[in-house]
Amino acid sequence: MYKLVVVGGKLRGQEFSLKTGDNTLGRDSLCDIHFQAEGVSKKHITVTIAENVVYVQDMGSANGTFVNGKIIKRAMIKGGDKIGLPNAILQLVDVQEKKIVIKKKVANQREREDSIEDLLNGGSPPENLVGKIFWLFKYKFMPFLHGINQEYEWRVLLAIFTAAFALTTITLTIFPVLQDSKEVLINEIANRGAHYAEEIGRMNAAALEQKNLERIDTTFLDSEEGVVSYELFDLEGRIVRPISRLNEYTNDSFSVQTREWATKNKDSKTVKKQLLENSEIGIGKKILAYNARTGNQEAVGIIAIRFAPRTLAVEATKSSRLYLESLVTSFLVAIIFFGIIYYLTLRPIEEIRYQTEEALRGKRRSIESKILFEELGPVRNAINTSLQRIRELQRDESEVDPNDIESDGAYVSTLVEFMQGAQGPVIVLNSNKNLVKLNTSAEDVCGIRLSMSEGMNILDITKERGFAATLIELCDGSANNGGTSQQGHYELQGKQYNIFVTSLMGKDGFAKGFYITFVQDT
Repeated sequence: MYKLVVVGGKLRGQEFSLKTGDNTLGRDSLCDIHFQAEGVSKKHITVTIAENVVYVQDMGSANGTFVNGKIIKRAMIKGGDKIGLPNAILQLVDVQEKKIVIKKKVANQREREDSIEDLLNGGSPPENLVGKIFWLFKYKFMPFLHGINQEYEWRVLLAIFTAAFALTTITLTIFPVLQDSKEVLINEIANRGAHYAEEIGRMNAAALEQKNLERIDTTFLDSEEGVVSYELFDLEGRIVRPISRLNEYTNDSFSVQTREWATKNKDSKTVKKQLLENSEIGIGKKILAYNARTGNQEAVGIIAIRFAPRTLAVEATKSSRLYLESLVTSFLVAIIFFGIIYYLTLRPIEEIRYQTEEALRGKRRSIESKILFEELGPVRNAINTSLQRIRELQRDESEVDPNDIESDGAYVSTLVEFMQGAQGPVIVLNSNKNLVKLNTSAEDVCGIRLSMSEGMNILDITKERGFAATLIELCDGSANNGGTSQQGHYELQGKQYNIFVTSLMGKDGFAKGFYITFVQDT
C-alpha cells in the first residue's frame, strides 16, 4: 500500500492514500486527490500503481512536475522519492512492513494463478440469470470456437462466420416470405378444385340424386388450364370418370390418400390440398348429392385432381431468382463488413507493434493511441511497464562502481569540436544538462547568452519552462536508449523548429554530453 505525504508547502502534513491503478491529482473536485494549492493545474499528475511498480505522469500541467528535482513527463518512482509541484512537495511512502510485503507477494502470486484459472474456466457462474447466460456463452460455448481458432487463422474464422451470418439471415428472412407466397398460391388452387367439385355437383344433380354415377358429365375438366389429370370414384374406390378407366379401382397414390382422408373426415365441405412431386398440386373433395329421404346433402363420390398450374412454375422460378439475388447481395455486403471489422481490429494491433519497435529503438518513451479500444488498455499498460523496467535496468546505477565513472571533460570537448563550422543553431550540454557552449545562431533562436549562462542548468537559463522540459525529455530519451538521436518540436521566436538531440555515451554506459541542433520547419 502506498500513500502521498505532503512534506513541504502550506498543505504540509496531509496524507493521501493511493489505490491500485490510476490516481489523478489536481484542483478539480473530480480528481481522485483534490489538491488545493496555488499553481497546481485542474488535472496535474496521475500516479499509477501496477503490481509492485509506481510511476507518475504529468498531465500537461502549466507549471510542470519534478521528481527528485528533475522535471519529468513520465517517470518511475519508489518509496521515499519526492514529487515537486507548485507550492508543494509530496513524498511517496510505502506503508507496508517487510513481512507484510512478503505475504502480499505470495497473495498476489495466488491471485494471479487464480486469475489465469478464471480466465480459462470462468470460475463459479454468477447467481443472476443474465450473468449466468453470459457466463455460459463465454466459458462454455466460446472455448469451442477458441479450439477452432487454434487450427485456423482468425481472419479465416471471421470470414466463415460473416458468410454464415449472411446466409442464415437471408434464409430466415426470405424463406418465410417465399413460403407464404407459395401457400397463397396453393390456397387459390384449392379454391379452384373446390369450385370444380361443386360444378360437377350442380351439373349432374339429377344423376347424383339417383346415385347414378355413370351418367355424370366431367368433360369440362379436360379443357381446364392446369389440370393434368383427375379421377372421380365412388366411396369404394371404383373409378367413374374418366370414361377410359371406368369401373377400375384407383391405384394413384394421391387418389388413395384422398379416399382415406374422405373416409376419416366427416366434414363434407373441407378440401384436401397437398403439394405433390414435379411441382404439382393435388386437390381432393367429396362429391355431394341431395337425399330426399333425409333432406341432407350426402357424399356419393370423391374427386381427386392433379394441377400443374403455370403460375406455380413461374412462382418457383421467381422465388429461386429472388433468393439467389438476395444471397449474392448479402455476400457482397458481408465482404465489405468483413473488411471493415478486420482492418478496424487490425489497426490498433499494428499500431502497438510499430510503437513497441520504436520504443525499443529509443524513438519513443511509451505506447499510446488515439483509437478507443478499451480491451487493449491492459496490453498497452503491460508493455509500458516492461519498457520502463528495461530502461531502469539499463540505468541501474547501483551496479556501477563510482571509481569507474568517467568524467565529462573529454567527451564534452569532442562535442564542442563537432560544433565548429555548424551551419545552424547548436547547443552543447554536459551530463548534468548544464550549458557548455552554443553558437550565435542558437543564441538568436533560443534567447540565451553564453556570457551570462555558461555552466548553468538549462532549467535556469530558459524563459520558457516548456522549452526546457522538451530539451530535458529529449536528452533523457537519448541517454536512456544508448545515445540514439531523439526528435522533438517547439515554437521559438514565432517559428516552428525541429529539435534533434544526440547524447555521447561513455564507456561506463552513462551519457557524458548532449549535442542539440535546431532545424526550422518549412
